[in-house]
Parts: sequence; structure tokens; C-alpha cells
Amino acid sequence: MYLEKFFGATASPHPCAGCGGDDRLDFDIRMAFQPIVDARDRSIFGYEALVRTADGGGAAEVLAQVTPEQLYRFDQTCRVKAIETAARLGLQQRLSINFFPNAVYEPATCIRLTLAAAQTCGFPTERLVFETAESERVRDHAHLTRIFRDYRSRGFMTAIDDFGAGYAGLRLLADFQPDLLKLDIGLIRGIDADPVREAIVRGVVQIATSIGCTVLAEGVETAAEFRCLRALDVALFQGFLFGRPEIEVLAPVPEAVWRHAEGDAA
Repeated sequence: MYLEKFFGATASPHPCAGCGGDDRLDFDIRMAFQPIVDARDRSIFGYEALVRTADGGGAAEVLAQVTPEQLYRFDQTCRVKAIETAARLGLQQRLSINFFPNAVYEPATCIRLTLAAAQTCGFPTERLVFETAESERVRDHAHLTRIFRDYRSRGFMTAIDDFGAGYAGLRLLADFQPDLLKLDIGLIRGIDADPVREAIVRGVVQIATSIGCTVLAEGVETAAEFRCLRALDVALFQGFLFGRPEIEVLAPVPEAVWRHAEGDAA
């Protein structure tokens, strides 16, 4: 989800006094879940929660309804809805949740509703992964670093989404080393036939490995892309090859999908 695309760089964090204000959403949302797989053992690493309209419309349709004044409430609502739905569906793996750094005015305060939802639903907080897009313009990088460090101190995993697509790049990585680096789809698409993209991803994997980050390739659609990335030592994958987002469903990844991805005709 890209904040600037919908609200511009002037969107500001919700003021503390507004936590209980009358800025409720006047529309309903649901959550879709897309599997994230670990190619090392053909397991499901986790699921990313993706916001949808009540009738199944995409994230862009949802965000078009959110005003700047509702941003804090929207961010909080998405977190709670993701946890509640995942718990109801019996999720046993990790749950990856997108968040808006510009909607978090104070990490310790703004996380309280998330923690309360997890406790109420009985969802272990150590399974939570919080990710933010590098392509989102964050006015205060020090603020984002504080958020990430606070989340890590609470046992959450952290991730930079769309790495290689946006504003922060290596500068953000120098300030904070997340658990996961999610490669942008622009680096993935057609990588099997593009030596330049292959070289860039190889370099990112080497950097990530040396600083303790795990690379996750998102937007993987073809077996050829998967095999090329696997040869570059990428272990985690997300994309249509392994499953599309499904509303309120934790879809498995059939063995046939793995056989196709790995080129196993047996």
C-alpha cells in the first residue's frame, strides 16, 4: 500500500488527542491473504494480509475512500482486522501486516491497540511481521527507524517492502537492518532473461546476507523467474505462481505447484 500515491507527501501523523476522536471509517473492510513460501523445505512461511473492500474490491479502491484525517484510524483498523481474521481462520504461520509510518506518531502508544487485539484473539505476537514500503515517502527516516526498533524490541519481525523501487534504498538499510527485504516486482519481472536484473539481485542478496537480512522475492509469476531467483540463493517467495490473495481464506500451496515451479515432472 502506497501512502503518497493517495495522500501525497503532506499527510501527517494523527495527533495523540485524536485517538478517541470521531474519525471512524464510514466503510467496511475485509482481509485477503496471500501465501509466502520457503523454497528450502516447500513450507508456508506466512501470509500477507491485504486490505479489500467489503465486496472484494482491491486496495486502491479502499484507499480512495480514506481521508487524511482518517489515516491513523485506517492504519489501526487494518491491523486489528488482519489479526482478528487470521486468528479466526486458525493461522499458525506468520502474519505480515502493512503499516503507514506517517500514521504512527509514537510507536509505544500506537501499538497498544494491536497488542490488545492479539491478546483478545489469542494470536502470538511473535508471529507478527510489520512491513512498510520503501516506495512510500517517509518525511522522517529517524522516526521510521524508531518504529522499527520499537517493534523489534517487542519480538515482531520487520520488513521493507518493494525494496529497490522507491525513496529510501540503501540509506534506509544503512540506518536499520530489517529481518526481511522484499524485492520489488520491478526487479523480479523477467529476471530469467535479463542479466542486468540478475546482477542487481545477486548484489542485493550478497548485501542482505552479510548484514543478517533475509531476501523475499515478491511478485513471482513464472517458474523461470523462480528458478533464476532460487539459483541466486533467494529462499522466500510470494506471487501468483504460488497463490493469489484470497479473501478470508488461508490457501495452501499444492505439491503440483512446487513440482511445476521446480521443473519436476514426476
